[in-house]
Parts: sequence; C-alpha cells; structure tokens
Amino acid sequence: MLVDSHCHVDFPELGDSLFDVLERAEAAGVSHLLCVCVNLADYPNMLLLTEPFSNIFVTVGIHPNTAFIPAKEPELAQLIELASNPRVVGVGETGLDYFRSSGDLGWQRNRFAQHIAAAKSTQKPLVVHTREARKDTIDVMRSEHASEAGGVMHCFSEDWPTAKAALDLGFYISFSGIVTFKNAQALRELALKVPDDRILVETDSPYLAPEPHRGKTNEPAFVSCTAERIADLKGISKEAFAELTSNNFFRLFQCASRTQA
Repeated sequence: MLVDSHCHVDFPELGDSLFDVLERAEAAGVSHLLCVCVNLADYPNMLLLTEPFSNIFVTVGIHPNTAFIPAKEPELAQLIELASNPRVVGVGETGLDYFRSSGDLGWQRNRFAQHIAAAKSTQKPLVVHTREARKDTIDVMRSEHASEAGGVMHCFSEDWPTAKAALDLGFYISFSGIVTFKNAQALRELALKVPDDRILVETDSPYLAPEPHRGKTNEPAFVSCTAERIADLKGISKEAFAELTSNNFFRLFQCASRTQA
C-alpha cells in the first residue's frame, strides 16, 4: 500500500467530498495520507475534518507565503504547544519561497527558524518547502541545526546539489506529480540519484496532478501514478516501490502509526 506523504485534503476542492476522495484513494492502493497545515487560522478546522479518519495524519505550521502579519506571527511557545498535540506527526509546511514573495524576506527566514526550533523541541520532523531560495534554505537548515529534527524536502523540483545538501543533513526527498511531466527529464534523472531509503512520494493535492491526470484537480489516489513512474525508472515493481516508500514514511514520521487504517 502507498502513503501520500503530502496533501491538503482540508482544502475545499477535496474536503467538501472527503469520503469520496478517501474511497478513491483506497481503491488506488493508498492506505495513509499526511494532511499538511499551511496556516494556523485553518488548523482547527483541519483537525476537526480529519479526526474521524485514523489513516489521515496531520502537521502544524505556516507556509512561507502566508502573509506576514506581525500581530499573528506565532511565538515559538505557541508552535511547540500546537506541535505537541498527539495527532500532529510533523512541523510545517515551512521553509522559504522567493517566487511568490518579494522585498525584504528576513521574516520568512525568521519564521523558518522558529519552525525548526519547534521541531527540535518536540522531536517531530519538518516538512520543508523551497522555491527559488535554494542557498538560503540550506543555509538556514544548517545554521539552525535542522538535522536534529530531520524531515523532508517536499515536492522537490530543485537541483542535485540542493538535494545532496539536504540528504547530508539527514532529510528525505519527496517527489510529486511533477516528475511525470514531459519536460521533467532532469528531475527524473535526479530521482534516480536519491537513495532508496530516503525517497518519498506525494500529491501536494489538490495541485500538480500527475500525467495522465494533468490539468484536473489532484487527489491522493493519483499518488499511484507518480509511484508507478518512479518505479519504472528504477526498474522495480510498483508494489516494491510502494513498500519501500511506505517504510520510509513511517521511519521518518515516527509518531504516525502504520496500524491506523
């Protein structure tokens, strides 16, 4: 069975029909999923929506593109308290994104550092987003000793030196449907370089649907397409790759129980 290691089933595109979404995921061989938080305003609803489903794990954090509002920027103590919830298995989505945000982005780096500190304090892994901020992302991870918490570089589409730097810090690399796109040959070649014990797959749904569903609303069931593509690249069966990535997920997210399904 597969694990969708990063999705947003609380977003309206999926949350409004969550039972159907989960039925299709199960039919596609997806047994567990990680619903990743992007802002604290929607976090309580995310917890409420996913509570009936023992195979949906959650994280808590603030996406780097969530608007900077000083009065609402969380204190470290608040992040630690929220991350200490037994249902929370990781901290994030956090990181740096210089594509959608501009100007003085010191606040993004400070926010990222706060999340790293919360992850270290609770010993729960980080879910890291990076876009057009390769050097700064790795620099912050190094300076804040993110290796003490570990985590995953989600929806990875950067270069090999960035992947290697993250791997050297003990992080995992997760591939989304982007790896199936026709123009993503370089990313497919990079996927082959990632050690088998450090690779994950995800949808990042409702975005980035893989081929042959590109252009549609993405959903956890479609992680099977991404898994099949990478399995083909590696020359192994989809079943073997599913077992490999599922084992990796539960090794990383140790607060997530494989028996919950």
